[in-house]
Amino acid sequence: MKQPWAALLVAGVKTVEVRTWQTRRRGRVLIHASKIADERPEGWALISTPELLDLARLRGGLIGVGNLTDCVRYSTAEEFAATTEQHRNAPEWFLPAGLFGFVFQNIRPIAYHAYSGQTMFFAVEGYTPPG
Repeated sequence: MKQPWAALLVAGVKTVEVRTWQTRRRGRVLIHASKIADERPEGWALISTPELLDLARLRGGLIGVGNLTDCVRYSTAEEFAATTEQHRNAPEWFLPAGLFGFVFQNIRPIAYHAYSGQTMFFAVEGYTPPG
């Protein structure tokens, strides 16, 4: 997940991650911050504290853990706009083909652990987060 979105999820500023694809995965998931940041100002404008900025500056590794509890479909722009507080994306980001929201609970930061990422979900070998 690109920064600052990964940090916003880990910090609880957002609880839903939006994707163009759905998942059946549920359960404990590590949150990975991509090496490449999303430079668009919309996400960075949500960074409200120095601690959150420090978290958003972490790249190329694991930064959090949480429970993926659901995957909801946004079929209309109205559905997408109605949940802006959860996913923090601008309503105009909606795509006519629809979007999916990965719903997270019990998210918390973990000590940064450098780790190469991949697109979509991937197995993390040789690492177990504390707790």
